[in-house]
Amino acid sequence: MVATRRVGMGRVLVLNASYEPLNITTWRRASVMVLKGKAEGLEHDRGRQLRPDVLLPTVIRLRQFVRVPFRPLALTRRNVFHRDGHCCQYCGYEGELLSIDHVIPRSRGGQDVWENVTTACLRCNVRKGNRTPREAEMPLNRVPRRPSSSLAFEATRQMRAGQHAEWAKYVIGVDQVA
Repeated sequence: MVATRRVGMGRVLVLNASYEPLNITTWRRASVMVLKGKAEGLEHDRGRQLRPDVLLPTVIRLRQFVRVPFRPLALTRRNVFHRDGHCCQYCGYEGELLSIDHVIPRSRGGQDVWENVTTACLRCNVRKGNRTPREAEMPLNRVPRRPSSSLAFEATRQMRAGQHAEWAKYVIGVDQVA
């Protein structure tokens, strides 16, 4: 039925009936949902077919609205680096030597929360030391904030990696992770 193995690694963006991004699932699960009539395909991979009359979906929309509880995005090094574009928020350095900096140092009561951690190169992190950006005269390029949607966060990560450009019109605007 399926021509290539690479199809098995495909990801499909699942939208609620209101076109709000809900999930990223496998092509197999998405195809079953479409074939059962629970979802409709909005975007398709023109180069891959499940059968002669069915193209592989890359974006599907559920036919019925589903209420989903809010799940906050975990605060991890990887997620902080992604939020900040793998770039030092003090000098703009983009490279391998990046670390996590606490805007208000932990020794001064700074907490491990999205609004207090940022990406910094090792040089800037050492230069700032145990001071606030104002005391060190090192203004941040962008004030750190909590990403609003973990799904949009993951979708933008895949789009930045050069995959699923067609997802942009459904995800961009949900969370401005730049």
